[in-house]
Amino acid sequence: MPDDARPPQVQTGIDRSAVERVLARAFELQSAGSVDPEGRLSETQLEALAKEVGLDVVNLRQALAEDRTRSIVTEEHGILASLYGGAAVSAQRTIRGTPAEVLRALDDWMQRQESLMVQRHFTDRIIWEARRDLLGLVRRAVSGRGHALARATSVSATVVAVDAARVVVRLDAQLTGHRTVMAQQNIAFGGASLIAGGILAALNFPLFAVVAPAALIGPGSYFIARGAHRNAAVQAQLVLEQVLDRLERREADRPPTLMSMLAAAVGGRKL
Repeated sequence: MPDDARPPQVQTGIDRSAVERVLARAFELQSAGSVDPEGRLSETQLEALAKEVGLDVVNLRQALAEDRTRSIVTEEHGILASLYGGAAVSAQRTIRGTPAEVLRALDDWMQRQESLMVQRHFTDRIIWEARRDLLGLVRRAVSGRGHALARATSVSATVVAVDAARVVVRLDAQLTGHRTVMAQQNIAFGGASLIAGGILAALNFPLFAVVAPAALIGPGSYFIARGAHRNAAVQAQLVLEQVLDRLERREADRPPTLMSMLAAAVGGRKL
């Protein structure tokens, strides 16, 4: 049969894992020894690979920036995580600006509006913690806001440039301390219920009265503690998203409100 008379081949789909394997192997063969022994690629090599497969370099750079903002957070498997829920929440977005501008606006907002203070300051990352002194309590009371981030053990912002005009911002809040406090309160109530039951038993109360405290207070305190922690995580997640909303709309650079001015005056801090 002549070549031009052959039936056309049916094009079959290739799943995602196969595409990744094929591209990785093709790049390995093409590079032939110029690749790092551990399989690592430079940005130039990665951009060259992206062009070879028809990817937009702009999208590649954004993906790289997003990957660099990822915190190294191991998945929680402990008893507290299984009983009360996770302790980490995060939010991420690509916005216009430079890393220095965005970090400066975030730092001002976190200190002025969320009553946080700087714990560590890096080139592309800031870590805050809640003010636990009298000044912090006064500022939170004067502002009239919920201050969900004040429950966090730490709040961090990582900003990585995508290009000259855009950055990827990632905000993380760790609520491990709040979860521990909820668990401790749960244990305290559970222990108190057992003691109450023992006292009632010693006083010859009926059996139902002896077991009632442990049967009601113990489980009840657990569900209350678990609900309180999960609510704290939801509220912290919402605040992180709202901060990014304001940052995206450039509201973080706006003049302070009357309440924040009063809070700053109490603390003697220049706005």
